[in-house]
Amino acid sequence: MIFFRQITRFGLSWLLRCLGLLLVSTICGLMLFLLTRGAPALGRELFFGTTPVWEAITGAKPVWDGLWPACAGTICLVILSVLIVLFPGIGCGIYLAEFSHKRSARFVRLSLDILAGTPSIVMGLFGFTLILFLRHTFFPSANTSLILAACCLALLILPALAITTCQALESVPSSIKLAATAMGFSKSQSIFHVLLPAARQGINAGIILAIGRAAEDTAVVMLTGAVANAGLPGGLGVKFEALSFSIFYTAAQYQSQEELVRGFGAALVLLTLSGIMLALSSLVENRFRLRWQGGI
Repeated sequence: MIFFRQITRFGLSWLLRCLGLLLVSTICGLMLFLLTRGAPALGRELFFGTTPVWEAITGAKPVWDGLWPACAGTICLVILSVLIVLFPGIGCGIYLAEFSHKRSARFVRLSLDILAGTPSIVMGLFGFTLILFLRHTFFPSANTSLILAACCLALLILPALAITTCQALESVPSSIKLAATAMGFSKSQSIFHVLLPAARQGINAGIILAIGRAAEDTAVVMLTGAVANAGLPGGLGVKFEALSFSIFYTAAQYQSQEELVRGFGAALVLLTLSGIMLALSSLVENRFRLRWQGGI
């Protein structure tokens, strides 16, 4: 019986190692494929085409064959989404960590889990349906736009920011909380003057993670305002270009090998940005954990 258990444990350990190796090999293979196909397109022309760089950045001349309008649209979309979700996300995390009771915390966490598990295409359909509802009720001129896409993306990244904030506050040592109470701080003073500064790095990690999540989404922006050849964003209520949608559009509508190579280049740019955001988030989170758990 003991020999059988040892054999089973040995086989299971090797099976898990093989599965891990398969996962790493698959990711490396995909990265290598994307790098070999997209690297030849990297350069100034990929972003600005034949338009001079400064004139393209300032919008003095349109960019028809480059990624700059899509990059600018993605930057505006991400900034707007984070600004919308910043207060409610951090506020929800503070409530879960410091104010909620067991029953209410369970309900809020369940709601966040459901929201986090909602497919992005469903969130996009929600935004599109909302526009149809507004057209037939209060705002006949309502249309898909940058602000609608930002609001839908804010709902998608809300759970990550709220949970990260809650975990960061819960990771602060109880001795710091007791010291704040002993100094006569009220509950709100303790949170805003002691706990939030102490948990700042952990919250920043959640914000960076939310930025990466917002930048890579395609389904939401496709249904709520992203179009091809829209140029630089002209306002909150207009359509826009996005890097993720540009990749999707190029893959579906390319008419030459050069366009396909530009699509691979755009995918490589987006993957690089997402990887940088993920690495920064992990770095900040590790520094936060080392600060309180490692005694530094």
